[in-house]
Amino acid sequence: MNEQEIKQKLTEEEYKVLREKGTEVPFSGKYVNTKDSGMYVCKVCGTELFSSLAKFDSGTGWPSFTEPANLEHVELVEDNSHGMHRTEVKCKKCGSHLGHVFDDGIEKDGKRYCINSACLDLKK
Repeated sequence: MNEQEIKQKLTEEEYKVLREKGTEVPFSGKYVNTKDSGMYVCKVCGTELFSSLAKFDSGTGWPSFTEPANLEHVELVEDNSHGMHRTEVKCKKCGSHLGHVFDDGIEKDGKRYCINSACLDLKK
């Protein structure tokens, strides 16, 4: 899928987040409070990214996960934009921006994958 096809497939907000590294407004995404079971996949290419079993309520306003469904499906990239030092989470297959990973999670390794709802589709 080329960039023009991706742009046609996505809404303006989805494109801004996924392809231009934007961030949706906290507590505005459709999956923030979702408790449904299934697999969260990339909105662009359909790659399986996060299981609902790894989702937890972080209180941050974005869907949060303890780990990806498969580490081979995500790419972690150093991000020093906006005067911050963070780790960006990208879909390894299509390169789309998904969110960031932080060290303030609930599991023993302390990872919290903070992912924009606009980047995901839930396959039940």
